[in-house]
Amino acid sequence: MFASKGKKLLQGLLVLLVISMVAAGCSSNNTEKSADAGGAQATKTITMAWPRDIGPMNPHLYNPSQLLAQSMIYEPLVSYQDGKLVPALAESWTLSPDGKVYTFKIRSNVKFSDGTAFNAQLVKKNMDAVLHNKKLHTWLGMIPLIEKTEALDDTTFRLTLTESYYPALYDLAVVRPVRFLGEAGFPEDGDTSKGIRSPIGTGPWVLSEYKKDESATFTPNPYYWGEKPKVDKVVVKVIPDAETRVLSFEKGDLDLIYGEGLISYDAYKELESTGKYVTKLSEPIATRNLVLNTMNAKLADLKVRQALSMGFNKEAMVEGVTLGLEEKADNILPPNLPYANIKVSPVKYDVEQANVLLDEAGWKLPSGGGVREKDGQALELELMYDKADLTMKAMAETLQAEWAGIGVNLKITGVELTVYIQRRKANEFDMNFYSTFGAPYDPHSFMTAVLQPGYGVSDTLAALPMKAEIDKKIKEGMATTDDKARTGLFGSVLTTLQEQSSILPISYIKQMAVYRDNVAEFKFPSNRDEYPLHGIEKK
Repeated sequence: MFASKGKKLLQGLLVLLVISMVAAGCSSNNTEKSADAGGAQATKTITMAWPRDIGPMNPHLYNPSQLLAQSMIYEPLVSYQDGKLVPALAESWTLSPDGKVYTFKIRSNVKFSDGTAFNAQLVKKNMDAVLHNKKLHTWLGMIPLIEKTEALDDTTFRLTLTESYYPALYDLAVVRPVRFLGEAGFPEDGDTSKGIRSPIGTGPWVLSEYKKDESATFTPNPYYWGEKPKVDKVVVKVIPDAETRVLSFEKGDLDLIYGEGLISYDAYKELESTGKYVTKLSEPIATRNLVLNTMNAKLADLKVRQALSMGFNKEAMVEGVTLGLEEKADNILPPNLPYANIKVSPVKYDVEQANVLLDEAGWKLPSGGGVREKDGQALELELMYDKADLTMKAMAETLQAEWAGIGVNLKITGVELTVYIQRRKANEFDMNFYSTFGAPYDPHSFMTAVLQPGYGVSDTLAALPMKAEIDKKIKEGMATTDDKARTGLFGSVLTTLQEQSSILPISYIKQMAVYRDNVAEFKFPSNRDEYPLHGIEKK
């Protein structure tokens, strides 16, 4: 009987076992299917678009290497965040009393993406590679002033300058050219200006797949020393056309559109109006200014410049042209930048007063004529703009119409970008648009442009009676180690330029972001050239 019961029990157990195995098998299959089918969903991927191929990702060079990729792969010694310099690959630093010697304590727990150690010797090797091609990088004020680089031990790097230069740390925070390539990435002769072997950096991302002119896929650097990325992949699709980028986003092929001018103002507004996506604008990152060339005899007169400044409705123009996506600017530099928060008296739109000033300057309207004249000359000026920039074009047309109302004949000339740059460098223009650089470049990059010829600003200010005094204050501000003194000097320079109406602030430029509601923890970066991909999440 027990045998019979035991047999039945055994049979029952076998049935249960089979059922369990089948169930387990089904469950296993479901899990796999879930993993397979949901794999794409489970793998957190951010897909975004970029107008061009990311390039060779050389940390020491410029185009065609794209800032986007360089900032993902390579890191600086110090970083710029929320208006301050903070430790990055250097955990601390000291400055000698004379302002010439920076000594950096290098993080000891950092590895490159190939698993090799980051140390002071590689900081020196990268810095020396940049200095080997110094002419390429003289735009960065620190580079020509470097006297010596030294790796004192594995974690101590010393940088000696020929003279005190306060923006040195800001120059080290920019995305290129002073970022760090791993030993295996260097070419045999060490000259990175000829190319690199492989993009090996210490940054949070590594390039895992690359299809030239199609896409680039980045995955987290397994050796990253800091907080790990919160998504598994970032896919950058190359989509040159702005309208196609919008269509791809609406179709669901993109999660994020981010940057300056990647889509039109109209497209941003249309996407915003659907209520289906998150749309955001950054704080001001730079100022769009109008530079009036004082070397033109007509514009050398302060009253003429003041009349032009108050002779157009800036607020209406900015609102109309940018659909409110830029903001009327009263300051030459956005006040949220270091040393730039000065008090200014906004110039009011006042056509009547503009006419009075032009009369006082001797420019009179002839009987029956619409253009003012003086000494047989008509008040005619040229405004040059980049013809590919539709914002510049629309603003130029607005100014042409507005200033016609006060008797100024404005000729507007759209030129190719290369011509635009050449004419600016040669100081061959009456007026043009000038965008400041943004953080971490400003204010010192703007001050350099005011000081040194060849950047399209200094030459235009040459007729100002106080130009020599402005230059002197800039030099003192660049050299002093007294932060309070620098604040006063730069504030004085900016105030004088505002009062002289030789650089007219027009609008504050902002970054745009459009993304799906399953994208989280999006934050605009402080550095204009970096991208908000490290802390971003996908729900």
